[in-house]
Amino acid sequence: MSRILVTGSTDGLGRATADTLLRDGHEVVVHARSTARADAVADLLDRGATLVVADLSDRDAVIAAARDLDAGDPIDAVVHNAGVISGRALIPVNVVAPYLFTALLHAPTRHVYLSSGMHRGGRPRLDGVDWDGIAATNTYSDTKLFVTALAAEVAERRPGVLSNAVDPGWVPTKMGGAGASDDLELGHRTQEALVTDPDATLSGGYWFHGQRQEPHQAVVDPQFRRQLIDALATATGITL
Repeated sequence: MSRILVTGSTDGLGRATADTLLRDGHEVVVHARSTARADAVADLLDRGATLVVADLSDRDAVIAAARDLDAGDPIDAVVHNAGVISGRALIPVNVVAPYLFTALLHAPTRHVYLSSGMHRGGRPRLDGVDWDGIAATNTYSDTKLFVTALAAEVAERRPGVLSNAVDPGWVPTKMGGAGASDDLELGHRTQEALVTDPDATLSGGYWFHGQRQEPHQAVVDPQFRRQLIDALATATGITL
């Protein structure tokens, strides 16, 4: 059994993922934005999950949480599920936080990054990006393009690590809305398999409902990926 961190575990896909992994016998570290939000995972904690609290829009809080986790029992895998759909926190939460957890957690051998089909509408431009979240410089689609490229670059730089991006589909969560047309159950199965399947060997993929898909062309562009990682390293002072 594995020890797995699931960010954004208080509702939606993150909670469903954590719930399934616990049910399957894995050790799960659930994440909440604040102590108040931790009430939403009280039942998961009663079933044996452990909790990390960090506001992912606060870079210092992310760094502190990652370092605390890295100093504890080894984490085998991370599902980078947390995300926001609009506002100034888009870049910090959707891109910078997964980058920092990836850079600062040294034990995981599997990373899964939540992407979206909307990443295909993202702009592969890094000039003008406000990595600090002081201003809303980018769209949700941009952030999902960036994090999908991050997943591909981690696969390239860390041969011993399985790193993949997953499009969960348009599912009926708080973010997706009640009118979403995809299946919530299918929306979390792929990431669960990618972090637990003992026979999994593929890395650098972009997945939708268990099938590999072709991502935005920038995701397979080594130059763009390197520029993205360099920009994140410069902005955070932390190298991958």
